[in-house]
Amino acid sequence: MPRGSKDKYTAKQKRKAEHIEDSYKARGVPEDEAEARAWATVNKQSGGGDKAGGSGQKTSAASKEAARKSSARRAAATREGTPRPGQRLEAMNKTELMELARKRDIAGRSRMRKEELLQALRKASA
Repeated sequence: MPRGSKDKYTAKQKRKAEHIEDSYKARGVPEDEAEARAWATVNKQSGGGDKAGGSGQKTSAASKEAARKSSARRAAATREGTPRPGQRLEAMNKTELMELARKRDIAGRSRMRKEELLQALRKASA
């Protein structure tokens, strides 16, 4: 089977990829990039093609479910403005720090400089 062939994917997986691709296109992502991201998402969630003989057969149902749940949690956290795990506070700009301080209800944040925000956020998370 040639590389890039979608023969081992179920109809449901193909529909899912198509819907994801349409969503990316609606946001202005170029067509080839949208397609690549859509299939990457399907692969991440299902472990590859689910038809017999596909690489998805090696991935257990439990690990597929865990991948779906973690993907959904990360997406929800991103929508809420929570920084991604591993993103350092120092890498954030002042606006992002201010938003995080607002979510954590840190008093006096509007008068703080960036360094003060960093210290207050570290203290609040400790």
